[in-house]
Amino acid sequence: MTNIILIMTDQHRADALGCYGNDVIETPNLDYLASVGTRFAHAYTPSPSCVPARAALMTGMEPWHTGILGMGAGQGPMGVGFEHTLPGELAKAGYHAAGVGKMHFYPQRALNGFHETVLDESGREEDPGFVSDYRAWFRQQSGGRYDIVDHGIGWNSWMARPYHAPEWMHPSTWTVNEAIRFLGRRDPSRPFFLKVSFARPHSPYDAPQPYYDRYLRQEEKLPAPYRGDWDDRHDDLAEALRPDAWRGVKREADIRQARAGYYGSITHIDHQLGRLFERLKKEKLFDSALIVFVSDHGDMLGDHHLWRKTYAYEGSARIPLIVKVPGGRPADAPAVVEAPVVLQDILPTLLEAAGVPIPPGVDGLSLGGALRGDASGLAERGYIHGEHSTCYSEEQEMQYMTDGAFKYIWFPRLGTEQLFDLRGDLSESEDLAAKPEWRGELLRWRGRLVRKLSARDAGLTDGDELVCQAGKPYLASPHYEARRRRAAFDWASWTRKDAGPPAKGE
Repeated sequence: MTNIILIMTDQHRADALGCYGNDVIETPNLDYLASVGTRFAHAYTPSPSCVPARAALMTGMEPWHTGILGMGAGQGPMGVGFEHTLPGELAKAGYHAAGVGKMHFYPQRALNGFHETVLDESGREEDPGFVSDYRAWFRQQSGGRYDIVDHGIGWNSWMARPYHAPEWMHPSTWTVNEAIRFLGRRDPSRPFFLKVSFARPHSPYDAPQPYYDRYLRQEEKLPAPYRGDWDDRHDDLAEALRPDAWRGVKREADIRQARAGYYGSITHIDHQLGRLFERLKKEKLFDSALIVFVSDHGDMLGDHHLWRKTYAYEGSARIPLIVKVPGGRPADAPAVVEAPVVLQDILPTLLEAAGVPIPPGVDGLSLGGALRGDASGLAERGYIHGEHSTCYSEEQEMQYMTDGAFKYIWFPRLGTEQLFDLRGDLSESEDLAAKPEWRGELLRWRGRLVRKLSARDAGLTDGDELVCQAGKPYLASPHYEARRRRAAFDWASWTRKDAGPPAKGE
C-alpha cells in the first residue's frame, strides 16, 4: 500500500509560488515537487475560509453537504459526526493516520478519523483548558518570558513585522520538526497517512527576519496589487483604519510590508519542506510516496482594496495544487492540468490511489485519470461551484462558478453579479457583467447557478431566476443540524448566538 503525505498551507494564493509563474518568490522545493509531479493550473476552494474549506477536503463533500457554508453568520464549528473522513477511511483500511499542525477541529482534541494529532491552533483556545501542543512547547522554550503573539500583530491583520522569537521557535519550523518526529516513531508495519498542516502564510505576516528582509529589500520587484474598474466599492475609509481591516485603501508602504512578510513566510515554509523531503529521501520514502501539496484558500493581499479571504476572486479562491504520484510523473503524463478542480476532489483521489472504496455521498471527482493524461471526467463536469456565507459584511456573501476561463459571481444580499474573462484577465480588473456584448455569457452562467441552487429548495431561486436575499434570514444547510444530531457531543455549549466562531485565528 502507498504511503500518503498531504501537505497543506493556510491562506496561500496560487500565484505565490515559482512554479505558478511568480518570478519573485523563491520556492525551490515546491517547484521541484511540481517538476516531478503534476500542477493543477485552476484549482479552487469551494468556500474560501478555513473551516468550510477544510471540511470539504476532509469529507470530499461540497459545503452544502458538510453543512458548513462559511465562518460567521450563524455558522457553527466544524464539529464531529461526519459519516466519513479522509483519515478515517484510510485508518479503516489499515493506514497509520496522523495529523501535525493546524486541524481547526471542534472539540479541539477531536480526531475526526486520525489516530493521533499534534496541534498548532494559533490563537484558538475554545475548549476549556485547551492549550495547543505548539503553544505549550513555545512557553516551555521561552521559560514563560514571552508568548506566541507578543510581536503585537493580530491573527487577521494586514500588518507585518519580523518574527519576535528565534527562527527555530517559529510554528513553521516546529510543524516540520513534528512531522519528522512522526516518521521516526510511526508504526513500520503499516502504511502511513501524514497530514502536515502549516498555520502560515496566514497572518500574522511574521516571517523570520532573514526571510522578511529578503523581500523587503526587493520591494520594487514585489507585484503590485491588482486594480480594476470596480474597486471603488471597497474604498472604505473607516474600515481601512482597523488593524484587521477586511477592505479599504492602504498606503503603498503598508502593502509592500504585508507582501514581504507573506512572501517571506512562504519561502520559510518551502525551506522547511526541504528538510522534510530530505528526511523522506534518507528513509527511501520520497520516491515511493504519494505527495499532495495544497492550500485551503488564498489571501487578497490588497488586491482591489481587499484583505484576508472569503471572496470569490482569484487571490482568495484559487489555490495551489501539486500531486506527485509514486515513482514521479510518467513520461506520457501531463505536467500541467488545465481543467478546473476543487478541494473535495482530493479525498476520492487519495482513496482511489490507496485502493480504498470511495464512500457514498462524496461530491468530488478523483483526479487519477487527469494525472494519467485522461481528463475526460473533469471535462464532463465542466465547471466548479463555490460559496461563502456572510462573514465580514452582508454584502460579501457570495456564490461563484468558474471553468477556469470565465468566472461568474452572484452576491445574494445585494442582488448583483460580476463576470470576468480569466483567459486574458486573471487580475479580474474588468467586470463584464454590465457590458451588452457579454450579455449572452452572463445569462449562460446565471442559468447554471440557477440550476445548481434549485436542487436545494432554499429560496435562492424560483427555478427561473436568482432571488435576492436582502433582509432574509441567513442561509443555513440542513445537513449541519442533521450531523449535529448524529454526534454525541453537544455543540450548543460552544455556538454563539450572534456571529458564529470567533474571528481570531481564522
